[in-house]
Amino acid sequence: MTLNFYATLVCMVLILLIGRFVIKKVGFLYKYSIPEPVVGGILVAILLLILNAGFGIEIKFDNSLKDPLMLAFFTSIGLGADFSSLKKGGKLLVVFLICAAVLLVCQNIIGVLLTQILGTNPLLGLLGGSITLTGGHGTGAAWGAVFLKSPYDFSPAVEVALAAATFGLISGGIIGGPVARYLINKNNLKPNVKEYADYEAKDEDYKDESLLFETPKKEKLITAHTFIVSLALIAIPMLIGTQIAEMLKNSSFTLPTFVWCLFMGVVIRNVIQGLKLYKVFDREVQVIGDVSLSLFLAFALMTINLLELVGLAIPILIILMAQVAFMIFFAIFVSFRFTGKNYDAAVLSAGLCGFGLGATSTAMVNIQTITNHYGPSHIAFIIVPLCGAFFIDLINAVVIQGFLLLPFFP
Repeated sequence: MTLNFYATLVCMVLILLIGRFVIKKVGFLYKYSIPEPVVGGILVAILLLILNAGFGIEIKFDNSLKDPLMLAFFTSIGLGADFSSLKKGGKLLVVFLICAAVLLVCQNIIGVLLTQILGTNPLLGLLGGSITLTGGHGTGAAWGAVFLKSPYDFSPAVEVALAAATFGLISGGIIGGPVARYLINKNNLKPNVKEYADYEAKDEDYKDESLLFETPKKEKLITAHTFIVSLALIAIPMLIGTQIAEMLKNSSFTLPTFVWCLFMGVVIRNVIQGLKLYKVFDREVQVIGDVSLSLFLAFALMTINLLELVGLAIPILIILMAQVAFMIFFAIFVSFRFTGKNYDAAVLSAGLCGFGLGATSTAMVNIQTITNHYGPSHIAFIIVPLCGAFFIDLINAVVIQGFLLLPFFP
């Protein structure tokens, strides 16, 4: 049975609605912020597997929306990379970003080395490394699609990527809080006294607009006009990025198309704002990106072949368990120390556990939980979203491409 464009679109939307319904009913899924497309997509993938294996019914989907949705998501990340925002976090943001970049490299080294010990495909190490852990479901599915093709030809790539990303998302939510609590209790840390007093008094000077996640003051309305402008800002980098990728195909500068779209988003964002031509409506761009990612993941998950994971279950589990153990070590002995060994550093470590294994949303849940219990950390609510939402994705793209140049890979 082959579904056309419209039927496929309906299935993608239904998956999101199913995922939302299940998450509301299952406390575990809600607690660890498991995305709606992941829940709904896996359930549908299991159903399709049963129909195929038990009744010989195979359903094929129209994939014409898959690539545009993926490219729109990565372009939105690029458009969010406002380099002037680096000033908000100051030196500490740079230090924290360097720690996160070192983590990316370490995750890939661990993954690749373990594949050599286990005697399995080294691509499994990258998919169990920064691609899915720091990168998340979107980056994992995108690189998984790349590894399906020549010269890599790794058939279970997408299945492994999505499984690893889900494992990382749950793990990041589980370890973030305990790591921060351990650091706070062990070192008897307290939040900044003045900042805590200002927070308790609900000082309006304290609650500035930079605290988007912590204390939002007001929201600009999304209108038809602003939406069209934001859509144009996403479409233009997509067009340029796809053209560049096509021109440089099979050259020494070959990169996946979505990486070029991401980079073009960065360039256009910072050029138009540097020239003061237009101020990008970040929240609207993020909404478009989030919708694109959700629909893309819904398609990717409902079309995965779960049987592909069976033979790789043990190796990928070993790699992921090692990554979680290293994340705990890194947060306690590296990022905490280099970011100041104070209360803010402990909260930042919880945030790093969140997006270093899962996603920025997990990181924000981690730091919100800690600050609600122990007191505010103004700087954490600035640095973590700035770093986790887009800067680390730019670095990750470069790191991944660098690892693919190693002799382990085709």
